[in-house]
Amino acid sequence: MILFDAALDWLANGLWNIAWWQIVLFALAMTHVTMISVTVFLHRHQAHRALDLHPIASHFFRFWLWLTTGQVTKEWAAIHRKHHAKCEQAEDPHSPHIHGIKKVLTQGAELYRVESKNLETMARFGHGTPNDWIERNLYTRFSWQGVGLMMIIDLALFGVGGLAVWALQMAWTPIMAAGIINGAAHYWGYRNFEAPDASTNISPWGIIIAGEELHNNHHTYPTSAKLSIKPYEFDIGWMYITILKSLGLASVKKVPPKLQLGSIQPVADEKTLEALIAHRYEVMARYARELRRAGEVEIQTLKARHADITALKMANRWLHRDDDKVPAAARVQLAQVRAEHPVLDKMVTMREELRQMWLSTSASREQLAGDLQGWCRRAEDSGIAALQEFSLKLRSARA
Repeated sequence: MILFDAALDWLANGLWNIAWWQIVLFALAMTHVTMISVTVFLHRHQAHRALDLHPIASHFFRFWLWLTTGQVTKEWAAIHRKHHAKCEQAEDPHSPHIHGIKKVLTQGAELYRVESKNLETMARFGHGTPNDWIERNLYTRFSWQGVGLMMIIDLALFGVGGLAVWALQMAWTPIMAAGIINGAAHYWGYRNFEAPDASTNISPWGIIIAGEELHNNHHTYPTSAKLSIKPYEFDIGWMYITILKSLGLASVKKVPPKLQLGSIQPVADEKTLEALIAHRYEVMARYARELRRAGEVEIQTLKARHADITALKMANRWLHRDDDKVPAAARVQLAQVRAEHPVLDKMVTMREELRQMWLSTSASREQLAGDLQGWCRRAEDSGIAALQEFSLKLRSARA
């Protein structure tokens, strides 16, 4: 009878016998460790080589991911690298613009599973991932047994309530990473940079998904170990990397580059060109701010005349975007606004001329430097204050 009562007590409360809210906190803490393992180990360390990890830290992450996700490192890294190489194209394993946002949000894990069976993807993009004895004979060979062991541990600790803890652990990464990051972060949100894909930052505070919320920043600088860029952005994954670094368990290889401004040069030279190309996303982000400000000036001018500002307000959302990122429905109004506002039209035209300098594959450095000098002369002779000021900053840029 005593044994029976003890068994019932264990089924109800587990070995720990703690309050329900403590169990909830424990489950959330465990899912947080899992997300940190995904972002620091799988994403930044394995897929992009943005940092090096000490073997102790590396193996902890591998073991934890085996327990909580059954994730095979080679598969994750290969699929993610292919996503970057084929982003928003037909071969992209999980683009919402190819597969549809609903499918990526609700069936992201299934898309991942299908791609993991693609031997060509594994061979082409899976290089450099762990291939030691324990990887071959345990983590890869028996990938599902890890999550089975985790279920047994949860049951032992919390009794039948451990099944709920285990279910949350198993669902967290597929929902957050395979669904929200791969789906929402290519569909909704804000963009700091005009990256060549549809990536967005879901939130400036990367806490719930360990910094992966800052996805546009990541696609702009994919080999950076730090995902936050703006002063108001926070990347909790970077916080943990900093802690690991202070303990001698990590070394950072790359962070986002920062454009340096020095004295204004008489003319834009080849060093200016180097800075433009090396920091093109930051340069264009600065230009976008000037373009939006110019749009606001035009809006205020129309308001003062009690004129209709509807079309101009809409256009101001898209004037700083690459043409292929502008919705077809907005292009007619955009053309009309440009025709009615010569200052904005000039700035948009010169933005595209500036962008073409790093897209050119046939021009020599001397030709490109000459094109940049000509661009600066036209900007400073335009009579448009925003262009003049931007040209002066550009002439002070150094890589």
